[in-house]
Amino acid sequence: MSEHVVEKRVVIAADPDTLAEAVAERFVHRLRKRVDVGEEVHVSLTGGSMGGRVLAAARDRVDGIDWTLVHFWWSDERFLPAGHPDRNETQAREALLDHIPVPAGNIHAMAASDDGVDLTAAAEDYAGELARYAAHTHAWPTFDVTFLGVGPDGHIASLFPDRAEIQIVDRAVVPVIDSPKPPAVRLTMTRPVINSSQRVWMVMAGTDKAPALGLALAGATYTSVPAAGAKGRGRTVFFVDQAAAAQVPPELIDRDY
Repeated sequence: MSEHVVEKRVVIAADPDTLAEAVAERFVHRLRKRVDVGEEVHVSLTGGSMGGRVLAAARDRVDGIDWTLVHFWWSDERFLPAGHPDRNETQAREALLDHIPVPAGNIHAMAASDDGVDLTAAAEDYAGELARYAAHTHAWPTFDVTFLGVGPDGHIASLFPDRAEIQIVDRAVVPVIDSPKPPAVRLTMTRPVINSSQRVWMVMAGTDKAPALGLALAGATYTSVPAAGAKGRGRTVFFVDQAAAAQVPPELIDRDY
């Protein structure tokens, strides 16, 4: 897998609520900029508390967007029954998707455990769905924005430190068994898919995220700190609150973005 070099920047907000509002504003701006000129937009969503907060904050800003041009995907999913509150899809629907007139066919959810397919088939099916919208250079769409949460251990999506999944580059979606974070069974996009996005936005809040952020910015290897290996082709931005920013070098803080 060829690597590209994009400078990583850090944007800091005072607290989680302010952070969610700031990211939501930028996100809606990106959507409008593309949709208003008739361009199709692909967005990869994430789970976790901040992922949900950002989508909820976006809800009051999205009037007038042509949702027929917007496609929503997920970088990973917990392999649980449909509608389970711990599924990333469920959280995103409650926060935003069930409140906007986006066509059902534009919401590309990963399989649930009660959909009648096993985990391996579910990964293959999602890779096939990605391929239906393939860009010219790879077997998946080019995401305008990929949202990622970052765990205290530095994991992104369901790519955890020092596990085989972070090394896989010949598949778009892979099963995860015995995840170090419950639930144990998951699906995840691989690094090539994440890193083909035009923008990778990692959103993180809380003092427990400060060490992972510090390591990601300090040049840790992606195998030990997967967040260090997440790179958008155009921009790679860590959106963080003051608590998570405790170990950020001042020269990396972007006060203008």
